[in-house]
Amino acid sequence: MPEHPTPRSPFKRVGGHPVTDFINTVGGRVPGARHAGHDYADRIVGERLGRFDDLLAWGAECGLLTPAEGRRIARSPAGVRQTAYGRAIEFRAALYRLFKAALEDWPPPSNDLDALASVAEDARGTQRLHRERGRPAWVWPPDGNPDRIVRTLALSAVELLASPDLERVRQCPGERCGWLFLDTSRNHSRQWCDMRDCGNLAKVRRFRTRRTGGGR
Repeated sequence: MPEHPTPRSPFKRVGGHPVTDFINTVGGRVPGARHAGHDYADRIVGERLGRFDDLLAWGAECGLLTPAEGRRIARSPAGVRQTAYGRAIEFRAALYRLFKAALEDWPPPSNDLDALASVAEDARGTQRLHRERGRPAWVWPPDGNPDRIVRTLALSAVELLASPDLERVRQCPGERCGWLFLDTSRNHSRQWCDMRDCGNLAKVRRFRTRRTGGGR
């Protein structure tokens, strides 16, 4: 019997962390309107989370949800899912601005800090402390809440922003990219989100530039 190829995922995860991968669920970002010299509002080029079902699929692919949890969430009323989707997209924008500020050593937008704090505090208040293998662990109630993915990401974002790993967060300089990634290379020299994409495109441009210059 012939083997069927595995369907290609629409989500590319090269961020090295669930939070950066979530921020990267766009085609790319380009500079937008500037505010007081700080370009927090980079414009999105392409959307990869076009609806709530895409968010749910992404969360399951990243291991943030079990199949049973995903099914429970999917049974939420359509209006509830749509509202949760809007909150998730707004939260993604807030996370991007917070990490952009950290990268550029800009003051973090206070509204975005408040948004992160609100979601993280709500998430922690929703979790329950259970004992797993003799050790305490925070677990989620089986309520099928459509905000579950965002709440999980909020807790992870707080940890990352407060950890030494924040210094390893980078932004890809590729044209129309701007994805974030956690540089875990040994000598902290990673430059591109993916060498096979933005890295190769940059190499091709440099080669063409040199060839054109040599011809003149």
